[in-house]
Amino acid sequence: MERRKFLAGAGAVTAGAVAAAAPGSPGAAAPGIRRVETGLDVLVRSGFAELAGQRVGVISNPTGVDGSYRHLVDLMHASDAVQLAAAFGPEHGFRGSAQAGGSEGTGIDARTGITVYDAYGASLAKWETMFGQAGVDTVVFDIQDVGARFYTYIWTMYTSMMAAARTGKRYVVLDRPNPIGGRAYGPMMASAYTSGVGLKEIVQQHGMTVGELARFFNAEFLPAEAGGQVDLHVVRCRHWKRDKLAADTDLPWVMPSPNMPTPDTALVYPGTGLFEGVASITEGRGTCRPFELIGGLAADFDYHWSDRLNARELPGVEFREAYFTPTSAGQKPALLNKLCAGVEVKVVDRATYDPIRTAVAMLVEAHKYPAFAWRQDSWDAARPYWVDKLTGSPRLRTMIDAGADVDDVVGAWADELADFNRRRAPYLLY
Repeated sequence: MERRKFLAGAGAVTAGAVAAAAPGSPGAAAPGIRRVETGLDVLVRSGFAELAGQRVGVISNPTGVDGSYRHLVDLMHASDAVQLAAAFGPEHGFRGSAQAGGSEGTGIDARTGITVYDAYGASLAKWETMFGQAGVDTVVFDIQDVGARFYTYIWTMYTSMMAAARTGKRYVVLDRPNPIGGRAYGPMMASAYTSGVGLKEIVQQHGMTVGELARFFNAEFLPAEAGGQVDLHVVRCRHWKRDKLAADTDLPWVMPSPNMPTPDTALVYPGTGLFEGVASITEGRGTCRPFELIGGLAADFDYHWSDRLNARELPGVEFREAYFTPTSAGQKPALLNKLCAGVEVKVVDRATYDPIRTAVAMLVEAHKYPAFAWRQDSWDAARPYWVDKLTGSPRLRTMIDAGADVDDVVGAWADELADFNRRRAPYLLY
């Protein structure tokens, strides 16, 4: 097994450092501002009461920090209340250094000496094996999600919850605010199109925190999939309301993945992430504005795209004509280091902006260019179109190919979105 060294946090943490940030410290709120507290902040302030005397395995990445940027693993290691046994890294790795579809391997954390297991894409059987090897009693999940079904951390949580249920482990979610708020948008996942970017039937922008999703998964899916519910405990956030976006809070922002640099990226991602399913258009990877800069080869796309989009007067958004050179192309090597022309998505009113409706309009207008082509993957002959996995079915693709306009495409999922909102209601915490 490959062994590497990891460093969990940004600096040494003494046993006395687990107290909440004092006024005037980097993690303290400005005068007159009531600081939002994550589940981790609440757990630390309690002296780790939820985990007292337990042997704990942590599923986390660089986002698992408190208000002073101290990492969960470092804080647990410094506490006498917790027996820290292991950590598990999701896509991009425990340190977050790997690109999309990558991980960091299994290794040893240099600060704590614990084993960090490579858990990206782990099957149910692998999770059960890793929990057994680590000898954990309780599994703790603390990762900042960004609110889109195809962001894979929530499926790491789902599969590990199933493994914990099957092996009799407690499961504790340290909740964090959804950075793009609590409203749900978009189409439902069809069971025939589930994959690593959408394992179960939820809508594209779920509008839930990871704690709320865990409650939903536990009641709606685990009884059938795992033979019963897991012993689930959610440490709730404090002072957060579901109409608040990341920009409305003073929580520290740590990049959840290499191409998610800011809360602005998270805001557009549930929509412009669909351009991963277009072979001829880059979603701006390798630029300073991934998922905000969208374009294709300059020889194939031009300024008319931004003109037509602005003419639609979509709520809460404007489009700037943009030219850029992606230095990372993901699954689109033909666009790597090539001059691309397209748009920059500029959100001007967060309250009225709908990222998925906006992306549908972008796709409808982009589809008018002769160079437009959906991405097809040869490794899945039965379901070759990646955009079908991202949207949850072939419906969006086939409707746009047939000439449907935005209202028709968006209207097609109205009933299933309403049904999802009804189903999720009992599990909401905020």
